[in-house]
Amino acid sequence: MSKRIALIGNPNVGKSTIFNYLTNSKQHTGNWAGKTVENAQAKFVKNNEEYILFDLPGIYSLSIKSHEEKVARDLLIDSNFDIAVVVCDATQLLRGINLLLQVLELKENVVLCVNMLDEAKKKGLIINFEKLSKLLNVPVIPTEAKSKESLENFRQFLIDYQSTGLKKITYSKELELAIIKIEKNLNINNKRWYAIKLLEHDNDIIKRLNYQKDIDTKYISCFSQQLNNKSILITNQVLKRTKEIKQSKLDKFLTSKLTGIPFMIFLFLVLFWLTINGANYPSELLYKFFNFTQIYLLKFCHFLCLPNWLVNPLIFGIYKTLTWVVAVMLPPMMIFFPLFSLLENLGILPRIAFNLDHFFQKCQACGKQALTMCMGLGCNAVGVTGCRIIDSKRERLIAIITNSLMPCNGKFSAMISIITMFFIGFSTGLISTFYSALILIGFILISILFTFLVSYILSKTLLKGKSSSFILELPSYRKPKIIKTILVSLYDKAIVILWRAIKVSAPAGLVIWLFANIKIGDSSILSICSNFLEPFGNLLGLDGVIILAFILGFPANEIVIPLIIMGYMSLGNLTNFNDLLELKHLLITNNWTILTAINFMILILFHYPCSTTLLTIKEETKSIYWTFISFITPLIIGIGLCLLTNLIFNFIV
Repeated sequence: MSKRIALIGNPNVGKSTIFNYLTNSKQHTGNWAGKTVENAQAKFVKNNEEYILFDLPGIYSLSIKSHEEKVARDLLIDSNFDIAVVVCDATQLLRGINLLLQVLELKENVVLCVNMLDEAKKKGLIINFEKLSKLLNVPVIPTEAKSKESLENFRQFLIDYQSTGLKKITYSKELELAIIKIEKNLNINNKRWYAIKLLEHDNDIIKRLNYQKDIDTKYISCFSQQLNNKSILITNQVLKRTKEIKQSKLDKFLTSKLTGIPFMIFLFLVLFWLTINGANYPSELLYKFFNFTQIYLLKFCHFLCLPNWLVNPLIFGIYKTLTWVVAVMLPPMMIFFPLFSLLENLGILPRIAFNLDHFFQKCQACGKQALTMCMGLGCNAVGVTGCRIIDSKRERLIAIITNSLMPCNGKFSAMISIITMFFIGFSTGLISTFYSALILIGFILISILFTFLVSYILSKTLLKGKSSSFILELPSYRKPKIIKTILVSLYDKAIVILWRAIKVSAPAGLVIWLFANIKIGDSSILSICSNFLEPFGNLLGLDGVIILAFILGFPANEIVIPLIIMGYMSLGNLTNFNDLLELKHLLITNNWTILTAINFMILILFHYPCSTTLLTIKEETKSIYWTFISFITPLIIGIGLCLLTNLIFNFIV
């Protein structure tokens, strides 16, 4: 027989850390709110008995205001948990007690786990746990997520725990009479809790019960007010503060209107510089390795006497495209994502959201969109899934649609190549990569401006509404576990995203090879298509080869430049120029000018999301319509800007 244990609590209280320790799992944890969006499940075994733990999404309330709250509440309602453990932050005890009182209305056998005692001690907070347990009439277990001894004591408590039954929360006489009146109309389990939610006019519960009787509206906020008052009363009785909490000098610097945003720009400048400078050498090594391997794969195919009609598309189509994607994507991801995760665990990312919250509020969007926007710099697909942390469906859709306006890791290699060839010249060393990163930051700032603009337009048209208020936690600065952070970020982000890209690149490689090698008359399908697109390309200040490269590069942005090279050289497969000077000569020979370079940068910055991102958008929105809007929005911006720059250039010249 097994025990089912639910871990529930506010965001950023250490639930996932406790869950990982007890079950020896690798559920991703982060030093900001909203990391656990769906429930994780794992188990541990002790004395031949199985204990199944569920890490529920971080929430502030059992009232449905967000996706996370719905997921958590549905699990609490529909699952038979033997123990419901409410985990709270010792430095935010009031919030934890408030959530506990809500859970006590619904579940039997509730336990309060007061975590982060080390943080509380630093802030001079002392909690009387014995008195807290008596006032709440539930077991209270103090823990420190960093202390193995503390977590082992918690594990032993769960093993020894005996059922204590339902703890009834009493309200004022008027509310209790209203509850009894509604209970008479119900014939279900937990009818007291359902009665309270009906009196609060909880639409989710009304739909669940198909309740059609009239409900008095005067009780809507009464229950939450009385629970809040009770939470404050209990907190004041058990919590003692020995020193005044002051805002740290670092917080003043990072969240200041004067220094916060400039520092944020500088931080990402350093991040991109490290990524660009660090990725070149491993990318080159991967190219050499894959080219070396290709020679022996060809020999092996010839040894098996495989026909050329099979070998060529397999090696020069699928294999060549796959290895190109891996060589270009993997090194920068292995640098960017660990650095990004370290900033996350240090507590820097929530401060970035804080700095940008005002701008998103002006756009009638949510400040949390700043976090998902930052995720999009690594991969737009990750940014889209990260939008789950946004409570409002309307604001979540705005964040999803605009996420692809941020250049992802897959676009950086092409952007940096063009920046090097046409904007900064061919000076080598650290200065060159610094200038590349600086210009790249400039283009990213353009992306951010368009993110604000499109968010505002969407909030006034397709997704009308006002911005909702949200609680943005500024967690304590914490020293991250560097090795664990790096390994987890590589597995959870880099490897997962690379695998998605590989799955879509394989068939794309085959299609590209067929386009380049199947001829109609004397011309390949590739050249026929590029010639057909030439007038449209010229209209945008580009050419047909570039437009076709963007179309065929739909599976992965990394292959756009190789496709352009293939089109100009009339090659049958993807190739690479290790020498950018030689590549620049090829581009200039094919009529590239500074206008072409500018419009190429615009179009790679603003065009439809890659196939991996679109599939993720479809999964997240469950809507073809919003997937299409996400597809067409950046494309319209890109085409419009290219038309504008081409018009201005031709007018001046």
